[in-house]
Amino acid sequence: MRRLWIAFTLVMVFSFLVLGWIGTRIYQEMPPIPDQFVSTDGTIFIEQGEISAGQNVWQSMGGMQVGSIWGHGSYVAPDWTADWLHREALFILNRWADEEFQSDYENLSEERQGQLVARLTELLHTNTLDESTGVVTLAPLRLEAFQSNLDHYTDVFMKGNPDYAIPPNAVTTPERVRLLSVFIFWTAWAASTDRPDDISTYTNNWPHEPLIGNRPTGDNIVWTGVSIIVLLAGIASMAWWYAVKRSEEEELPPPDSDPLALWEATSSQRATIKYFWVVSALILVQMLLGVITAHYGVEGDGFYGFPLSDWLPYSVSRTWHVQMGLFWIATAWLAAGLFIGPLVSGEEPRGQALGVNVLFAALLLVVVGSLTGEWLSIQNKMSDAVSFYLGHQGYEYVDLGRVWQIGLMIGLLLWLFLMIRVLLPALRKTGETRQLVALLAVATGAIALFYGAGLTWGRHTHLSIVEYWRWWVVHLWVEGFFEVFATTVIAFLFMRLNLIRPGIAAAAALLSATIFLAGGIIGTCHHLYFSGTPTVALVWGSVFSALEVVPLVLVGFDATEDLRRSRTSPWVQRYKWPIYFFISVAFWNMFGAGLFGFMINPPIALYYMQGLNTTPLHGHAALFGVYGMLGIGLMLVCLRVLIPGREWKDGMLRFSFWSLNGGLMAMCILSLLPVGLMQTKASVEHSYWYARSSEFMQTDLMQTLRWMRVPGDTIFFLGAVALVLFVAGLRTGHSFRTNGAEVTERHPEEN
Repeated sequence: MRRLWIAFTLVMVFSFLVLGWIGTRIYQEMPPIPDQFVSTDGTIFIEQGEISAGQNVWQSMGGMQVGSIWGHGSYVAPDWTADWLHREALFILNRWADEEFQSDYENLSEERQGQLVARLTELLHTNTLDESTGVVTLAPLRLEAFQSNLDHYTDVFMKGNPDYAIPPNAVTTPERVRLLSVFIFWTAWAASTDRPDDISTYTNNWPHEPLIGNRPTGDNIVWTGVSIIVLLAGIASMAWWYAVKRSEEEELPPPDSDPLALWEATSSQRATIKYFWVVSALILVQMLLGVITAHYGVEGDGFYGFPLSDWLPYSVSRTWHVQMGLFWIATAWLAAGLFIGPLVSGEEPRGQALGVNVLFAALLLVVVGSLTGEWLSIQNKMSDAVSFYLGHQGYEYVDLGRVWQIGLMIGLLLWLFLMIRVLLPALRKTGETRQLVALLAVATGAIALFYGAGLTWGRHTHLSIVEYWRWWVVHLWVEGFFEVFATTVIAFLFMRLNLIRPGIAAAAALLSATIFLAGGIIGTCHHLYFSGTPTVALVWGSVFSALEVVPLVLVGFDATEDLRRSRTSPWVQRYKWPIYFFISVAFWNMFGAGLFGFMINPPIALYYMQGLNTTPLHGHAALFGVYGMLGIGLMLVCLRVLIPGREWKDGMLRFSFWSLNGGLMAMCILSLLPVGLMQTKASVEHSYWYARSSEFMQTDLMQTLRWMRVPGDTIFFLGAVALVLFVAGLRTGHSFRTNGAEVTERHPEEN
């Protein structure tokens, strides 16, 4: 164990040193925010401070929930960076074609088109920033293109656009639309202007746009090849090691009866029940919002003819859908930790139940307050400044206002305090179990503290820096340390049921955490390839994100072990469905996180795929398939141990398990995957703009593929309903086989 702890520590230290160094490079080389944009005839069309003010307008209206910027955000509206670039390019090309050839650009011969494209590429890629004055000088024609695009965006955001699921008055005044357009223009300027003394733009030539010469860089292709080689080497090494490791493991014969059959729930454990009721309610509401959000892709201004967007526009429904998903998953995990604490230590500190109740009230306040604030912000009921603090920050997954963010951070610190105080007795004991408890304490501390990365930016922080820290929250907090926490909790549960030896459980959990974080921490950078970051982010991110996939390739072995354990003894069948949900976590880890994740992670793949439907394919399969299923499994384990002496009716759980997994797979295979692949083909053959455009997405084929979500979504939703009914039945008694029938098993030592 000592060697494993040393390896774990070295991985953590090395990885965060590299990630921190990359952060400093991003800060040094991020796209500049010029003080002014001036045309060569002396006209000033962007003043100092207007870019940041436009960023605040974008945030308050929903930000990444209304289309995307630099490929990050939602998928119904366009990527505004790509949209602006394409429209500006066509405006200039058409003006030149008319002046020189008296024709539209599209009607010119290929030779003349190539001539104009070459001229436009030089015009847009040439960096005219005077670093001493902070002034960018542009041709007057670009000012005319700016005004043309401003007219278009005024129509889109003030009159509405059903194809984009944008309602009328999404932005209420022409001045605010202008500021929003200034911000979008700046993101497009960064995506089309070469870095000083470089041959690629500040966004590494993203997005793909042949009209301005934006094509993949050599680094995109080279480091894709390197990442694949690293992946194959990692898989080979892991398979070799795993074969040796399995031959050395000792089997532990299962006990004759359930070690937890006579467990009496403590007051704090009983206090966690309300968490699980809230989890069930949030699951149901989140699914309903998911149905509505998906439907906006085919009917952007209503729901089967009903003008729902007047009260619940797409930007609100998607914000709530994402936020509620995070809320119920995190709540399930936090409640599971609080429930399992007394099982770990065998005792409960005084006042623990009070702390659990106070934390519940705090979390409930954050959930209700943040969701209300987000609606008020998008409905233009708040100023941009107030919105940042109480409404909508505009950044996907961390949409909630700063006040609610701080409230959640305080709640997590309270949870950490409650967890540590209940784990302390076990940490003071000697023996193999102590190692597993120590890892659980480390993971608990990381979960509470690393959410603080979301507090590192302010209203006017540069977008590249916000993206760097935002992915600390989304990738490191959600995908990283929660993964370590879950691995440790599952290992402890099997150990507590005497199905695995404490030493093996501790070693397996620690090794899994080390292997996962070895790729996962630096692998955070695979989200940052085209977010105004230097090449080092692409280099390190591509290699280490490939390593993230390595342990996922072999999770099938762990799933097989879990399935075998569920059949070792008749009493283990009591935990059958929680274990089955853990098995589904392994399945979706392999497919959702591994297969669908690596499909988009290599630089050359992400160059064309970022922000297409291949992203929600990975997102749904990984977030719900892994973390959602895990949250459900943890909830069911706690509810099973809460009243151990009564048998469950498992019909509803059986239906829920297969419906949730079958519906999720149908959603992915029948709709998200084919839509994403069709978009990728369009992105490669034409441009990224076209792959995201309504001209492509509103074609009959694409609309049919979008409608193909209905079967999977319906099955998925019915599975969620069945789960909620089962959990409610535990309260009413309808989910037990026979009311009052008690299990008469005793602990092995009492037999």
